[in-house]
Amino acid sequence: MTNPVALDNVLHQDLRVAFRYGAEFGDVANQILIFPTEFEAVQREFPILFRDAEGEGLQAVALTGFDLDENLFFDGERWTSRYIPALQQRGPFSIGIPGDGADPEEGPTVHVDMDDPRVGTEAGELLFLPQGGATRYLEHVSRVLGRIHAGLGAAAPVYALFQELGLLEANVIEVTLHDEQRYRIDGFQMLSHERLEALDGAAIERLHRANVLGLAYLVASSLGNISALIERKNAGAGR
Repeated sequence: MTNPVALDNVLHQDLRVAFRYGAEFGDVANQILIFPTEFEAVQREFPILFRDAEGEGLQAVALTGFDLDENLFFDGERWTSRYIPALQQRGPFSIGIPGDGADPEEGPTVHVDMDDPRVGTEAGELLFLPQGGATRYLEHVSRVLGRIHAGLGAAAPVYALFQELGLLEANVIEVTLHDEQRYRIDGFQMLSHERLEALDGAAIERLHRANVLGLAYLVASSLGNISALIERKNAGAGR
């Protein structure tokens, strides 16, 4: 259960939130949900794959390991990658969307889960300055939530265009480690670099006009990170 409440610079003047990661917060998983608004940062570290989530449609994920509950970029207390996916960066914070009857000029608000164990700790970071303004920590959280909010809106049309142009293909990742242990990862779709290069001018123009062409190349290039993931697994990283 969660208990999200809208942040208030008066009610929460002295509230502190710990900047902490862990298995209990979803950081130990071999795939992390991501959004188009973070593809540029994600592709520098992780392979980007697509999965069909029941009731959710097509989703993009960063592959972080080969075993189900394995994140080769997490050492038990912290991420070792240069970039952390936005859903994990946000911590106990979420986006509050005004409901029906709300002021039309009222935009999304920052909510915090008061039941999250990172909230209310003495060792945590303050969210508000003495004068009521946001601290650097809260400003960072707001930027991350903004990236998620924009990504949620962008995801469906971007992925639909990838599908319509035939860029996605079901594929299987087969990995053999130096100890002869083998992994077969299926159930995902990948953005084919070959199919992207084979598009005609009209299709390329459609991607360009939708500001999606660059994203397609980022996703395709991210698959080169599979070899780096294998190296981490062979080295025993994240154990």
